[in-house]
Amino acid sequence: MTRFVVTGSDTGIGKTIFSAALAQATRAPYWKPIQSGLEEETDSEIVARLAGVPVRPEAYRLVTPASPHIAAEIDGVNIEVEKLTPPPGKLIVEGAGGALVPVTRQTLYADLFAKWQVPVIVCARTALGTINHSLLTIEALRSRGVPIHGLAFLGDAVEDSEAIIAEIGGVRRLGRLPVIAPLTPESLAQAFAANFDLTDFH
Repeated sequence: MTRFVVTGSDTGIGKTIFSAALAQATRAPYWKPIQSGLEEETDSEIVARLAGVPVRPEAYRLVTPASPHIAAEIDGVNIEVEKLTPPPGKLIVEGAGGALVPVTRQTLYADLFAKWQVPVIVCARTALGTINHSLLTIEALRSRGVPIHGLAFLGDAVEDSEAIIAEIGGVRRLGRLPVIAPLTPESLAQAFAANFDLTDFH
């Protein structure tokens, strides 16, 4: 059954676009547990527009565009970790920022992933600095017993970086989603189909 968590080596690298592509290809519903920042198009709205799949409502919608722990404090919201349990069935779950982003002052996203035991796909940008960020992310997840399904690279091809992260990290390369312009449901589907093997996600 298609059921994955999508996390990243950094923030702003394209996790939501990859999540949309994966949800579109597998026809799996999408869920963003916590949305921080509501002024611009939210991640759930982006996925709904690009993937055309059911989108589960966020457990928390925070106005302040910041890490969930501080956004909740600024907004006067108490995040209850017990409410952050993925719905059953097929699902693509997207975290916020990187794996070690705080959900509360006591709990990181990686701690939630360890509790859920849903296979995680690590999205890694291909730009300079990705080797360090990606390997640190893999180590942080593995140290908590989080099952890692594989790596999805985002951006222009950098063969050596992609290969050495997978080799040293002991994680398989699932593929690389290039920069897509213009970004439409059709161009996203074509890019995913050309660069990933759908059988890796079932």
